[in-house]
Amino acid sequence: MKVGAHVSISGSRVSSDDETPPYDDMRNAVHRQLAFGGNCGQVFTTSPQVWAQPELTDEAAEGFRSETEENLEGPWVIHSAYLVNLCTPKDDLRRKSKESMQAELDAAERLGIPYVNVHLGAHTGAGVEGGLDNAASLIDELDVPEGVRILIESDAGSGTKLGGEFSHLAGIIDRTETDIGICIDTAHTLVAGNDLTTPEAVDETVGRFDDEVGLEYLEYIHLNDSKHDVGTHKDEHALIGEGYIGEDGMRAIVNHPDLRDLPFALETPTEDGKGFAWNIEKVKQLRDE
Repeated sequence: MKVGAHVSISGSRVSSDDETPPYDDMRNAVHRQLAFGGNCGQVFTTSPQVWAQPELTDEAAEGFRSETEENLEGPWVIHSAYLVNLCTPKDDLRRKSKESMQAELDAAERLGIPYVNVHLGAHTGAGVEGGLDNAASLIDELDVPEGVRILIESDAGSGTKLGGEFSHLAGIIDRTETDIGICIDTAHTLVAGNDLTTPEAVDETVGRFDDEVGLEYLEYIHLNDSKHDVGTHKDEHALIGEGYIGEDGMRAIVNHPDLRDLPFALETPTEDGKGFAWNIEKVKQLRDE
Protein backbone atom coordinates (compact mmCIF):
# COMPACT_ATOMS: atom_id res chain seq x y z
CA MET A 1 0.00 0.00 0.00
CA LYS A 2 1.33 3.44 -0.93
CA VAL A 3 0.35 5.83 1.87
CA GLY A 4 2.08 8.80 3.43
CA ALA A 5 1.66 12.38 4.57
CA HIS A 6 2.22 15.92 3.44
CA VAL A 7 5.47 16.63 5.27
CA SER A 8 7.51 19.75 5.86
CA ILE A 9 11.06 20.29 4.60
CA SER A 10 11.79 22.95 7.22
CA GLY A 11 14.09 22.61 10.21
CA SER A 12 17.78 22.00 10.56
CA ARG A 13 18.11 18.74 12.50
CA VAL A 14 15.90 15.97 11.21
CA SER A 15 17.15 12.41 11.04
CA SER A 16 15.53 8.99 11.05
CA ASP A 17 18.18 7.34 13.21
CA ASP A 18 21.30 8.14 15.19
CA GLU A 19 23.61 7.31 12.29
CA THR A 20 21.97 9.67 9.77
CA PRO A 21 23.43 13.18 9.56
CA PRO A 22 21.08 16.16 10.00
CA TYR A 23 19.94 18.20 7.02
CA ASP A 24 18.35 21.59 6.47
CA ASP A 25 16.80 20.92 3.07
CA MET A 26 14.50 18.60 1.05
CA ARG A 27 16.00 15.53 2.69
CA ASN A 28 14.06 16.42 5.84
CA ALA A 29 10.93 15.27 4.01
CA VAL A 30 12.26 11.74 3.60
CA HIS A 31 13.14 11.39 7.27
CA ARG A 32 9.85 12.85 8.45
CA GLN A 33 7.97 10.47 6.16
CA LEU A 34 9.83 7.51 7.61
CA ALA A 35 9.18 8.71 11.15
CA PHE A 36 5.43 8.87 10.42
CA GLY A 37 5.39 5.39 8.90
CA GLY A 38 4.73 6.60 5.35
CA ASN A 39 6.23 5.36 2.11
CA CYS A 40 5.13 8.13 -0.30
CA GLY A 41 3.80 11.64 0.17
CA GLN A 42 3.62 15.32 -0.64
CA VAL A 43 5.76 18.41 -0.05
CA PHE A 44 5.90 22.13 -0.58
CA THR A 45 9.27 23.13 -2.02
CA THR A 46 8.91 26.62 -0.49
CA SER A 47 6.37 28.62 1.52
CA PRO A 48 2.94 28.20 -0.12
CA GLN A 49 1.72 31.57 1.15
CA VAL A 50 4.11 33.81 -0.81
CA TRP A 51 5.54 34.11 -4.32
CA ALA A 52 8.88 32.40 -3.71
CA GLN A 53 11.16 30.22 -5.84
CA PRO A 54 12.36 26.83 -4.59
CA GLU A 55 15.94 26.99 -3.32
CA LEU A 56 17.64 23.71 -4.18
CA THR A 57 21.32 22.92 -4.02
CA ASP A 58 22.68 20.11 -6.17
CA GLU A 59 23.65 18.26 -3.01
CA ALA A 60 20.14 18.49 -1.58
CA ALA A 61 18.48 17.43 -4.83
CA GLU A 62 20.79 14.47 -5.32
CA GLY A 63 20.44 13.49 -1.66
CA PHE A 64 16.66 13.64 -1.81
CA ARG A 65 16.57 11.47 -4.92
CA SER A 66 18.93 8.84 -3.56
CA GLU A 67 17.33 8.68 -0.10
CA THR A 68 13.86 8.45 -1.61
CA GLU A 69 14.96 5.60 -3.86
CA GLU A 70 16.61 3.82 -0.95
CA ASN A 71 13.91 4.27 1.69
CA LEU A 72 10.48 4.92 0.16
CA GLU A 73 8.11 3.23 -2.25
CA GLY A 74 7.16 6.62 -3.68
CA PRO A 75 5.94 8.55 -5.50
CA TRP A 76 6.24 12.06 -4.14
CA VAL A 77 4.06 14.90 -5.36
CA ILE A 78 4.82 18.62 -5.09
CA HIS A 79 1.89 20.82 -4.09
CA SER A 80 2.01 24.21 -5.81
CA ALA A 81 1.73 27.50 -3.91
CA TYR A 82 -1.73 28.46 -2.70
CA LEU A 83 -1.46 31.77 -4.58
CA VAL A 84 -1.39 30.10 -7.99
CA ASN A 85 -4.60 30.71 -9.95
CA LEU A 86 -4.72 29.04 -13.36
CA CYS A 87 -8.21 30.35 -14.15
CA THR A 88 -7.60 34.01 -13.47
CA PRO A 89 -8.42 36.63 -16.14
CA LYS A 90 -5.95 39.06 -14.51
CA ASP A 91 -2.69 39.42 -16.44
CA ASP A 92 -0.41 40.03 -13.45
CA LEU A 93 -1.75 37.09 -11.45
CA ARG A 94 -1.56 34.88 -14.53
CA ARG A 95 2.09 35.83 -15.06
CA LYS A 96 2.99 35.12 -11.42
CA SER A 97 1.08 31.83 -11.49
CA LYS A 98 2.88 30.74 -14.65
CA GLU A 99 6.30 31.63 -13.22
CA SER A 100 5.54 29.78 -9.98
CA MET A 101 4.31 26.67 -11.79
CA GLN A 102 7.34 26.61 -14.08
CA ALA A 103 9.65 26.81 -11.06
CA GLU A 104 7.83 23.89 -9.41
CA LEU A 105 8.01 21.80 -12.58
CA ASP A 106 11.74 22.46 -12.88
CA ALA A 107 12.21 21.57 -9.21
CA ALA A 108 10.29 18.34 -9.71
CA GLU A 109 12.62 17.35 -12.52
CA ARG A 110 15.70 18.00 -10.36
CA LEU A 111 14.22 16.09 -7.43
CA GLY A 112 12.97 13.14 -9.45
CA ILE A 113 9.38 13.86 -8.40
CA PRO A 114 6.86 12.79 -11.07
CA TYR A 115 3.96 15.08 -10.14
CA VAL A 116 3.16 18.74 -9.47
CA ASN A 117 -0.31 19.16 -7.98
CA VAL A 118 -2.29 22.37 -8.47
CA HIS A 119 -5.82 23.71 -7.97
CA LEU A 120 -7.57 25.25 -10.95
CA GLY A 121 -8.29 28.36 -8.90
CA ALA A 122 -11.14 30.86 -9.17
CA HIS A 123 -12.48 32.35 -12.39
CA THR A 124 -13.40 35.61 -10.55
CA GLY A 125 -15.98 36.67 -13.09
CA ALA A 126 -14.62 35.05 -16.25
CA GLY A 127 -17.24 32.30 -15.93
CA VAL A 128 -16.73 28.55 -15.91
CA GLU A 129 -15.94 28.26 -19.60
CA GLY A 130 -13.70 31.31 -19.57
CA GLY A 131 -11.90 30.11 -16.46
CA LEU A 132 -11.25 26.68 -17.98
CA ASP A 133 -10.03 28.31 -21.19
CA ASN A 134 -7.64 30.49 -19.16
CA ALA A 135 -6.32 27.50 -17.23
CA ALA A 136 -5.80 25.37 -20.32
CA SER A 137 -3.92 28.09 -22.20
CA LEU A 138 -1.67 28.76 -19.19
CA ILE A 139 -0.87 25.06 -18.82
CA ASP A 140 -0.03 24.81 -22.50
CA GLU A 141 2.43 27.71 -22.17
CA LEU A 142 4.45 25.79 -19.56
CA ASP A 143 7.57 23.81 -20.40
CA VAL A 144 6.75 20.52 -18.69
CA PRO A 145 9.91 18.40 -18.26
CA GLU A 146 9.94 14.82 -19.45
CA GLY A 147 8.95 12.54 -16.60
CA VAL A 148 6.88 15.19 -14.79
CA ARG A 149 3.08 15.46 -14.97
CA ILE A 150 0.77 18.24 -13.80
CA LEU A 151 -2.10 17.00 -11.63
CA ILE A 152 -5.28 19.07 -11.30
CA GLU A 153 -6.74 18.68 -7.80
CA SER A 154 -10.46 18.44 -7.17
CA ASP A 155 -11.85 21.34 -5.16
CA ALA A 156 -14.52 21.94 -2.53
CA GLY A 157 -16.24 24.22 -5.02
CA SER A 158 -16.92 27.37 -3.00
CA GLY A 159 -17.45 30.76 -4.65
CA THR A 160 -16.04 30.96 -8.17
CA LYS A 161 -13.43 28.24 -7.60
CA LEU A 162 -13.40 25.57 -10.28
CA GLY A 163 -12.68 21.87 -9.84
CA GLY A 164 -15.57 21.03 -7.56
CA GLU A 165 -17.52 19.37 -10.35
CA PHE A 166 -16.25 16.41 -12.34
CA SER A 167 -17.27 18.32 -15.48
CA HIS A 168 -14.64 20.95 -14.63
CA LEU A 169 -11.94 18.29 -14.45
CA ALA A 170 -13.10 16.78 -17.73
CA GLY A 171 -13.26 20.26 -19.23
CA ILE A 172 -9.63 21.10 -18.50
CA ILE A 173 -8.48 17.74 -19.88
CA ASP A 174 -10.46 18.33 -23.07
CA ARG A 175 -9.07 21.86 -23.53
CA THR A 176 -5.37 21.35 -22.94
CA GLU A 177 -2.86 19.78 -25.31
CA THR A 178 -0.65 18.90 -22.32
CA ASP A 179 -0.71 15.41 -20.83
CA ILE A 180 -2.22 16.22 -17.43
CA GLY A 181 -3.67 14.01 -14.72
CA ILE A 182 -6.07 14.33 -11.80
CA CYS A 183 -5.64 14.24 -8.01
CA ILE A 184 -8.83 13.60 -6.09
CA ASP A 185 -9.11 15.00 -2.56
CA THR A 186 -11.67 12.89 -0.72
CA ALA A 187 -12.75 15.67 1.66
CA HIS A 188 -13.15 18.12 -1.23
CA THR A 189 -15.05 15.54 -3.26
CA LEU A 190 -17.51 14.94 -0.41
CA VAL A 191 -18.30 18.57 0.35
CA ALA A 192 -18.54 19.37 -3.37
CA GLY A 193 -21.60 17.10 -3.43
CA ASN A 194 -20.38 13.52 -3.98
CA ASP A 195 -21.30 10.94 -1.35
CA LEU A 196 -18.40 8.84 -0.03
CA THR A 197 -19.91 7.62 3.23
CA THR A 198 -20.77 4.00 2.33
CA PRO A 199 -19.34 1.33 0.04
CA GLU A 200 -22.32 1.78 -2.28
CA ALA A 201 -21.84 5.56 -2.39
CA VAL A 202 -18.11 5.24 -3.05
CA ASP A 203 -18.77 2.82 -5.90
CA GLU A 204 -21.36 5.17 -7.43
CA THR A 205 -19.08 8.22 -7.15
CA VAL A 206 -16.11 6.36 -8.63
CA GLY A 207 -18.34 5.19 -11.49
CA ARG A 208 -19.49 8.75 -12.22
CA PHE A 209 -15.91 9.97 -12.15
CA ASP A 210 -14.97 7.29 -14.65
CA ASP A 211 -17.90 8.19 -16.90
CA GLU A 212 -17.28 11.96 -16.80
CA VAL A 213 -13.48 12.20 -16.48
CA GLY A 214 -11.92 8.77 -16.88
CA LEU A 215 -10.11 6.71 -14.27
CA GLU A 216 -7.09 6.57 -16.58
CA TYR A 217 -6.40 10.20 -15.61
CA LEU A 218 -6.51 9.59 -11.84
CA GLU A 219 -2.92 9.48 -10.55
CA TYR A 220 -3.06 10.43 -6.86
CA ILE A 221 -5.50 10.69 -3.95
CA HIS A 222 -5.41 13.17 -1.09
CA LEU A 223 -6.95 10.98 1.58
CA ASN A 224 -8.71 13.23 4.08
CA ASP A 225 -11.84 12.92 6.16
CA SER A 226 -14.12 15.95 6.37
CA LYS A 227 -15.50 18.02 9.24
CA HIS A 228 -18.44 18.98 7.03
CA ASP A 229 -21.15 17.00 5.25
CA VAL A 230 -21.95 16.27 1.62
CA GLY A 231 -22.56 19.36 -0.49
CA THR A 232 -21.61 21.97 2.12
CA HIS A 233 -18.62 23.29 0.10
CA LYS A 234 -16.70 23.80 3.37
CA ASP A 235 -13.05 22.75 3.19
CA GLU A 236 -11.92 21.54 6.62
CA HIS A 237 -10.17 18.22 7.02
CA ALA A 238 -10.77 15.71 9.81
CA LEU A 239 -8.90 12.74 11.24
CA ILE A 240 -9.26 9.54 9.23
CA GLY A 241 -12.55 7.84 10.13
CA GLU A 242 -13.63 10.58 12.53
CA GLY A 243 -15.33 12.92 10.09
CA TYR A 244 -18.39 12.75 7.85
CA ILE A 245 -16.83 10.19 5.51
CA GLY A 246 -16.28 7.95 8.53
CA GLU A 247 -14.70 4.55 8.85
CA ASP A 248 -17.10 2.83 6.45
CA GLY A 249 -16.42 5.35 3.71
CA MET A 250 -12.67 5.41 4.28
CA ARG A 251 -12.49 1.63 4.31
CA ALA A 252 -14.40 1.53 1.02
CA ILE A 253 -12.08 4.11 -0.56
CA VAL A 254 -8.77 2.45 0.37
CA ASN A 255 -10.05 -0.97 -0.69
CA HIS A 256 -11.91 0.01 -3.86
CA PRO A 257 -10.50 -2.00 -6.78
CA ASP A 258 -10.13 1.14 -8.92
CA LEU A 259 -8.41 3.13 -6.17
CA ARG A 260 -6.45 0.79 -3.90
CA ASP A 261 -3.26 0.72 -5.98
CA LEU A 262 -3.01 4.52 -6.23
CA PRO A 263 -0.76 6.51 -3.87
CA PHE A 264 -2.54 8.18 -0.93
CA ALA A 265 -1.21 11.37 0.66
CA LEU A 266 -2.77 12.56 3.92
CA GLU A 267 -3.35 16.22 4.77
CA THR A 268 -5.06 15.46 8.08
CA PRO A 269 -4.93 17.74 11.14
CA THR A 270 -3.17 17.11 14.42
CA GLU A 271 -5.85 16.91 17.11
CA ASP A 272 -6.26 15.22 20.48
CA GLY A 273 -2.69 13.96 20.29
CA LYS A 274 -3.37 12.30 16.94
CA GLY A 275 -1.06 13.34 14.10
CA PHE A 276 0.20 11.88 10.85
CA ALA A 277 1.59 8.71 12.44
CA TRP A 278 -1.81 7.92 13.97
CA ASN A 279 -3.66 8.66 10.74
CA ILE A 280 -1.32 6.59 8.59
CA GLU A 281 -1.65 3.65 10.98
CA LYS A 282 -5.44 4.07 10.89
CA VAL A 283 -5.41 3.84 7.10
CA LYS A 284 -3.32 0.69 7.25
CA GLN A 285 -5.80 -0.84 9.70
CA LEU A 286 -8.68 -0.11 7.33
CA ARG A 287 -6.91 -1.76 4.42
CA ASP A 288 -7.84 -5.38 3.67
CA GLU A 289 -5.02 -7.82 3.04
